[in-house]
Amino acid sequence: MTKDVVMNGVMRLDDSGLPSWLHPAIRHAGPDAADTMAASRALRRAMSITGKPRQAAVLVLFGGAAEPDPAAPGGLPADADVLLTQRASTMRQHRGQVAFPGGAEDPGDDGPVGTALREAAEETGLDPAGVQPFAVLPKLFVPPSKFDVTPVLGYWRAPSPVGVVDQAETERVVRVPLAELLDPAHRFMVRGSLGYQSPAFQVDGMLVWGLTGGILAGIIKTAGWERDWDRGDVRDLESSLAAVGMTL
Repeated sequence: MTKDVVMNGVMRLDDSGLPSWLHPAIRHAGPDAADTMAASRALRRAMSITGKPRQAAVLVLFGGAAEPDPAAPGGLPADADVLLTQRASTMRQHRGQVAFPGGAEDPGDDGPVGTALREAAEETGLDPAGVQPFAVLPKLFVPPSKFDVTPVLGYWRAPSPVGVVDQAETERVVRVPLAELLDPAHRFMVRGSLGYQSPAFQVDGMLVWGLTGGILAGIIKTAGWERDWDRGDVRDLESSLAAVGMTL
């Protein structure tokens, strides 16, 4: 059992009974590109001049069989999935974007794990009692909302029904099979008008990119689940969003 041990900026929580296929995700889990982290830190420093960033957390929740598949890369079981949400198109910020469930810290949350679990329950209706948080990743700064976002990794030991709780905030709640994210045909890079590049996944009529895409890409690579894909396939961000009916 490992509890509250910090290594390489990742806080490892109680991992007793954690499936072996998830253990490698703890080692250096984070965004796929090192410059994503560097840019985040630089932006945080710049924004600190005008005010302290607000705190938030997201739940990166993996489900799937406890037993690994010895024939699959990294032992990933065939039924492994990750919980994603799509924000309502009427939201003022990040409208229509695909994200992990999560949100702003409340005074009574007792840290990022409490924030991530509370927000996930409010957004998707999941039962936090069935979730085993096993790691807390370093904070990432999100400029448009001025949030410092802490990703919390969890294993869905006892999955509960999920769905849209508030249509004013969330349009979709989806358990996305990792096999679909890992399909090389669904992976590419997107580049914004200012030159920003991000790992991207096109699955189930959604474009997963930005902070969410970077975190997923980093975990997938670290955990050994990755399949060869064309990193030279760089597409225009706005065109890629339009292809799935989304906009910036």
